Formats: sequence, C-alpha cells, structure tokens
Amino acid sequence: MSPSHERNARSTSPSPLTLGDITIVDHALLKRAVGAMALGNAMEWFDFGVYSYIAVVLGKVFFPSSSPSAQLIATFGTFAAAFLVRPIGGMVFGPLGDRIGRQRVLAMTMIMMAVGTFCIGLIPSYHSIGILAPVLLLVARLVQGFSTGGEYGGAATFIAEFSTDARRGFYGSFLEVGTLAGYILGAGTVAVLTATLSHDALLSWGWRVPFMIAGPLGLVGLYIRMKLEETPAFKKEAETREAHERSRPKQSLSALLAQQFRPMMQCVGLVLIFNVTDYMALSYLPSFLSATLHFDETHGLFLVLLVMVLMIPMTLFAGHLSDMIGRKPVMLAGCVGLFVLSIPALLLVRTGALLPVFFGLLILGALLSTFTGVMPSALPALFPTRIRYGALAIGFNVSVSLFGGTTPLVTAWLVDVTGNLMMPAYYLIAASAIGVVSVLALRETARQPLLGSGPCVATKAEALALTRKKLKVVSGKGRGKRVDEALREKKRA
Repeated sequence: MSPSHERNARSTSPSPLTLGDITIVDHALLKRAVGAMALGNAMEWFDFGVYSYIAVVLGKVFFPSSSPSAQLIATFGTFAAAFLVRPIGGMVFGPLGDRIGRQRVLAMTMIMMAVGTFCIGLIPSYHSIGILAPVLLLVARLVQGFSTGGEYGGAATFIAEFSTDARRGFYGSFLEVGTLAGYILGAGTVAVLTATLSHDALLSWGWRVPFMIAGPLGLVGLYIRMKLEETPAFKKEAETREAHERSRPKQSLSALLAQQFRPMMQCVGLVLIFNVTDYMALSYLPSFLSATLHFDETHGLFLVLLVMVLMIPMTLFAGHLSDMIGRKPVMLAGCVGLFVLSIPALLLVRTGALLPVFFGLLILGALLSTFTGVMPSALPALFPTRIRYGALAIGFNVSVSLFGGTTPLVTAWLVDVTGNLMMPAYYLIAASAIGVVSVLALRETARQPLLGSGPCVATKAEALALTRKKLKVVSGKGRGKRVDEALREKKRA
C-alpha cells in the first residue's frame, strides 16, 4: 500500500464493531488443536533426544572406523545435515500453508516426520549393505529436516489463530511443553534401553526400538490432525482473498516478505536468543559436563532430565504470566537474567558437585522457560494472517540453522581454541544482548488481536461486551486504540 493510501486508512473513522468481526472460539476445538500441535512438536524432539543420546551406538552401526571420535563426528555430521534443509522446508511448507491451509500442511509434515524417523529403524547396518547404510541414514535425516522446516512455524500459527486474545500466551506455551515431553521421552527411552540391554543387544537390534516407536506415534498424530478444522483466521482470510481475487493484484512471496523486513529481523533475533539458550542448556552442557569436566554421564543425563521436567510448569506459568503483564516484560526478564546469571550458573556447573551442577542447570532452565513459554504466542503475532505461516517458517528456520543448531559446535570450538571453560557463559551473554535489542524493538501484542484478524474471545457475552465498548469508543473520545488499529490492519490486509 502506498504512503498516501496508508494515511487515508489511518485517518478513516473506525466503524462500530459487530459480532461478525469477532471470532468466538470453540473451546473443545481449541483443546484438540493445542493437543495435536503439541504432539507434533513432541515427535520432533523425541527424535532429537533419541538421536543425540544414542549417537555413540549409531556411529558403530553406520560408520566403520577404528576411531570412536571419528564415528561420533560422522554421526553428528549426519544429524547436523537436517538443519541445512530446514530453511528449504520452511520456504516450501510455509507459503503452501498460507495458500491451501494450515491443517493440510501440518498433516503432511507430521507424516513425513514419522516416516523419516521410522525408516531409520529399518536401515540395515554398514556390515550388511556397506556404504549404502550411511547414505540411507543421511536421506532419512534430510526428510526429517525438510518436514521439520514446516512444523514449528505452522504449529505456532495454528495455536495462535485458534486461541483467544486473552489467553494466547498460555495456550501457546503447550507447544513447548510438547517439546520438553518429547525430549524427556526420547532421552528416557535411550536411558532405559542402555540400562537393561547388553552392549551386543543394543548394537544388533536395541537401537532400532526408539526409532520404530515413531511409526505408531505418527499415525496417532496424523489421525488427530486430520480431524482438526481449519483455523478461523485462515477461513476468513481465504474468504476475503476469494472475494477480491480479481481486483487485487497478486504479489510474490518475496515481495510480501520484503514488506515485512523489520518483523522478519525481529523474528530472527528472538529465535536466536531462544534457540541459543535451548541448545546450550539442553544439548551442549550435558556433553560439556561429561567430556570436559569428566562428570558422571548417567548423573548428567538424570540432572538434565530433571531440569526439563521442572521446566514444564515453569513454561506454562511464563505463558500465563505473559497474558497478564505482557510478552515483552517476560522475555526481557529472561534476556537480562541470562546477561547477569550466565557466569554464576556456569561457575556452579564447573564445580562438578552434584547439587551445584543441578542448581546451575536449573537457573538456565528457568531463564529458558521465559522464552519457551512466550515465543509460541509472540512470534506468530509479528506477521499478518495472509503470510503468517510462510514468514514465520522462513524466519524461524533460518535463525535456527544459522545460530541455534550451530551453538554446540561453535561453543565446543571456542572452548577448544581458547582453553577457557567460561566460553559457554560468554556466548550466552552475547546472545542475551541481541535478545534485549530484539525484545525492546517489539510492539506489545498480549491480549490483542493478531495482525490482519479481528478479536477472538471465549464467549458470546465477551463478544457483546466488546461491541458495546467499541460502540461507546466510536461515539466518545477515541479510547480502544488497540482494537481500532487491529481492525484497520484487517482492512489493509
């Protein structure tokens, strides 16, 4: 839209809000939507936990070498390959979700993830089929990475568009509860197999079990997602698009994203602090404990699992708190907390004693909860409905690939090159500084309609109260600015 048209839109007096402008959310559908999205995220992180903690065994199965280190590097290299194709998946599935609907695309990503993970459990070992074994492993990982590129952005969009404006933060936080549950289940499954099976049994068939669990899980998840309805926001956007299809000139995705350059950069910055903290606390530090500090590996895994269990209620509380006081204060508290507490937390971890290590990890887990609880509602609110899935999927996965997924590797390299065991803390401090800038640049979105959409409420009584309030504002002195802006944005979108 040209500047003159935008000024005209802003100068137009807002019309009274009607019930047709307001979405009354079906609570039963909302619960099903939240459960289905959380399950998909749990599947993704179940695979992550399994692959990470069974990496040593996979190295022996798929990469013949006299060096255990070389096997481990090859295994994690295959793991990292999935991050390279995540942005490609986002570029494919995101715009597709904006075009044909969120529900159908999320069903596709669910089945692709399940198939990719299940197939890893079916691949013969290197000793059976030679070089074809690691090649097939790489293909399966690429399928997983490609599908994951459309998963998080779509799941966050789906929950955000189904939720009421007043509780979007709380419902969105269940997406990350799925993440934690999947990781706990994956790491716990590996721990049980390692403890109960002999080394030979684990090498011959035991390692396949957790991957094959993904098959039935995927079918359940697919069934649930196929039963979901499309989000109300997308339905209204599709109707508007169809009505104006002939009169409105078509724009390419690149042109639309160019118009959203600032929110895209904000998305990249927010995802950076979110994922750097996530991968540092839950992926790198367990390895740092065992490999660098020579902390007992079983104890380290147990402590990380315990911290993740405690993070579940903290994540839900952070989402709820963001609905009460705003997204920005909660995320800003996390960023400032990391800036101030990263060094003390790592000093506790470096003691190597059980309780100090636990409290050091718990500090980082609590600060991470301020992001896991808020990001699923804050990120979708950056973009208008017509490009929300695509913009979020691309911005999220580019940031994860460049910064999140590289965190363990870069941090390990910095520790090795400098010999400074405090490097993980300095890395978190640098990320937190970027996070502070990104959060301060945001507009507050708590309790407000999503861009390009009307208000969403839980009951008809709330809708009637909102129309009466808006009618009073129209005839009064201009209060209710947030609703007016949302409606003008809806007309512009």
